[in-house]
Amino acid sequence: MQFHLETISRNDRESVIDIFNHYVEHSFAAYPESTVPYEFFEVLLQMAHGYPAVVAKDEHGRTIGFGMLRAHNPVATFSHTAEITYFISPVYTGRGIGTCILEHLIEEGKKRGITSILASISSLNQGSIAFRKKHGFNTCGCFEGICKKKGRVFDVVWMQRML
Repeated sequence: MQFHLETISRNDRESVIDIFNHYVEHSFAAYPESTVPYEFFEVLLQMAHGYPAVVAKDEHGRTIGFGMLRAHNPVATFSHTAEITYFISPVYTGRGIGTCILEHLIEEGKKRGITSILASISSLNQGSIAFRKKHGFNTCGCFEGICKKKGRVFDVVWMQRML
């Protein structure tokens, strides 16, 4: 499959939120209980301000995934640490898009002085945990029972990759 990465822009608003909302509605990968409005895209852009943020587009220009780094903590002593977020359209998972986005964010993060990337993952999202392990992330903690969505209580697993 042919795809390429582009810097995320306001033109990607609807497609990014549609992908995100799929995971809100159909999984525990995205934490909100209900879908977010398109205006939430501005929140994502603000969170990623100053960090790499990309969309993956297919050969027809359709957005098939997105990813970003963002500040883990706004205090300057954490400036070398970033959190990662990315979602791939469900019909395109397993095709190397997530790996490509991850590698791009790591390389761009290194250029900005990032030395540690953190991931907050629902314990019910075993696919994401396995993907991160495969790509050099180590489990470094678990907050037990801190989330409740769709009537299910679950843990948040924290993983880290040193760059």
